[in-house]
Amino acid sequence: MIPRLKISYEKEIIGKLASKLSLKNKHEVPKISKIILNMGLGEDASDTKKLKACVEDVALITGQKPIITKFKKSISNFKTRKGSNAGVKVTLRSNKMYEFIDRLINIALPRIKDFRGLTSKGIDSSFNYSFGIKEHIIFPEVNFDKVDKIRGLDITIVTTSKNKEGTLELLKEFNFPLNNKKN
Repeated sequence: MIPRLKISYEKEIIGKLASKLSLKNKHEVPKISKIILNMGLGEDASDTKKLKACVEDVALITGQKPIITKFKKSISNFKTRKGSNAGVKVTLRSNKMYEFIDRLINIALPRIKDFRGLTSKGIDSSFNYSFGIKEHIIFPEVNFDKVDKIRGLDITIVTTSKNKEGTLELLKEFNFPLNNKKN
């Protein structure tokens, strides 16, 4: 079954973005190519029980089994050893990506306490959008009673945009709750 957000993108959003960004070819219109979720574990990375719980939580949130990331080099100030566990990571593409965006925008983000919108400053030099979530329990798939510790998530939305405005317009068309307040 094709996700409703993907159908909406193909039928409505491509046309709107092409006219807003004054693009002639529909293949020039920015799109979301993948979403990367990362959960750093810090001190809990060496504990196999806590690592397994994190893997299960991220698998419930995304619908896909995460990989366990390792440290590339040892840094004594951070008490890290080369090859030891650092966290868990998932890369979502295609239908699972659109389903995750739909759940994130419509269910998870409105459940954040005192939520005033995502910052529009999270766009990097490659025109991808990154933001962090302080509590992974905002997703309804995670059972709050079984969680031993509340952890944060880093979410990166990789786009094919050629400029910052294209990325912002793409996110606005997907109904991301962006906070446009100037500081």
